[in-house]
Amino acid sequence: MTTVQTQARTQDQARESSPASILVTGASGTIGSLVVQGLARRGASVKALVRKAGKAQLPAGVAEVVADLSDIPSMRRALSGVRTLFLLNAVTPDEVTQGLQTLSLAREAGIERIVYLSVIHADQFTDVPHFTGKHTVERMIDKLDLPVTVLRPAYFMQNDLQVQSVIESYGVYPMPIGAAGVAMIDTRDLADVAVAELLRRDAAPGPLPREVFDVVGPEALSGVSAAETWSRVLQREIRYGGDDLAAFEAQLAQAMPSWMAYDMRLMMARIQQQGMKPAAGTAQRLETLLGRPLRRYEALVKELVDEAR
Repeated sequence: MTTVQTQARTQDQARESSPASILVTGASGTIGSLVVQGLARRGASVKALVRKAGKAQLPAGVAEVVADLSDIPSMRRALSGVRTLFLLNAVTPDEVTQGLQTLSLAREAGIERIVYLSVIHADQFTDVPHFTGKHTVERMIDKLDLPVTVLRPAYFMQNDLQVQSVIESYGVYPMPIGAAGVAMIDTRDLADVAVAELLRRDAAPGPLPREVFDVVGPEALSGVSAAETWSRVLQREIRYGGDDLAAFEAQLAQAMPSWMAYDMRLMMARIQQQGMKPAAGTAQRLETLLGRPLRRYEALVKELVDEAR
């Protein structure tokens, strides 16, 4: 018997007797953990799905559920007694299978309140594997008219935390995002949007109509303007490193599998060509939903620099 199966069996009785709740997949990751925290702050009954027991630091009152999106029996147990589902699955070789199967299992369990985390331009970046994978899941949602809110976030501002040391040490902003413009989103804003949609669907007396909308920041940044932002905050010149995608892929391949590094290269190629920009009025819609302004890139850069000092 696997660790997942053993841990899941010990939780079966408590899960069956618990009230209907919101299940958050990817609960130990960047977005999932923020969604769990946000729901807990709002007093929701939350179950956090993790692959390994004790992997995530969970807020008080949040139930840990050990399961694997690729393991059908464990997912059937995890979805038992769930009213609302937040579906986030990571970039993996079997991402499409995980997404489609989880939605099918949710239907089997009678779950009619779902928020799915996709990606902006999933239907346009057709040569980028993880974009097309998410669009395939969206097609299932569309064709079966599932009661889902599809969130399509742009590039995460917090991705740049990974290159902060390069920026400060070498005076170069190295992310090859080009000049077309990227409406970067702060991950905290994305999580807050997800929480708002989960609670809206969870509180509804029945399934709500399917919705799809982009989740973006309030400004479109280029490689040059991102570098200028770092220059202002650090009070010294930071230059844009340019659009060299081969070098970008080679650098990533030192820290991740080659298939993923190539996937990221293809994504950056599309970003350079098309950017990541939503329809007019999208940011205003999000600010209305949140009841506050969206966070700006410069504010995050100031946070990152202050925390490093």
